[in-house]
Amino acid sequence: MRPVRVVEGRAVPLGRNDVDTDQIIPSEWLKRVERTGFGRGLFSEWRDDPDFVLNRLEYAGATILLGAERFGTGSSREHAVWALLDYGFGAVVASSFGDIFANNAGKQGLVIVRLEPATLSELVALVVADPARHVTIDVDRLLVEVPDAGWRHGFDLDPMTRERLLEGWDDIGLSLRHEAEIAAYESRHAGTTPVARLAAR
Repeated sequence: MRPVRVVEGRAVPLGRNDVDTDQIIPSEWLKRVERTGFGRGLFSEWRDDPDFVLNRLEYAGATILLGAERFGTGSSREHAVWALLDYGFGAVVASSFGDIFANNAGKQGLVIVRLEPATLSELVALVVADPARHVTIDVDRLLVEVPDAGWRHGFDLDPMTRERLLEGWDDIGLSLRHEAEIAAYESRHAGTTPVARLAAR
């Protein structure tokens, strides 16, 4: 994955509590074998409603999703993160998240920002008042900012997730940090595995 230092752009207020992964990407989309194209299925059951917030012109092209309480609960499907990223979101801000969803997000480059409900309400109010407002999420400084309103607030991110995002490390990338040690181990043990010994007979 690519390093993520800053996510910036306009934000869209979803305004719903208890959004589970089946609502983020309905189960019929799980039959796909590719990791791309899931953005079309994001909140697809809700997007049939013309008044749904993602269908509103003033929020088109937003890169930051503002959730509420308990975003991403439910099943462990990675597809929920793929759908959000494929749609164009780089970050989700909420007051709480499903643990598995948050873990999947950090491993794939989707920034998860937890804010206290009152602080989140302030941010949502700023965005609702002016949907064109520019919001910045700085992973390096752990800050959410709305520069034109003079609003800023810190957030917590566990050190490993922050490092993953800043360095662009998925699970394979983490393993490749030890490539030299892995190669040295394989060299030392070449021909000593049962399969290798069988092949040498």
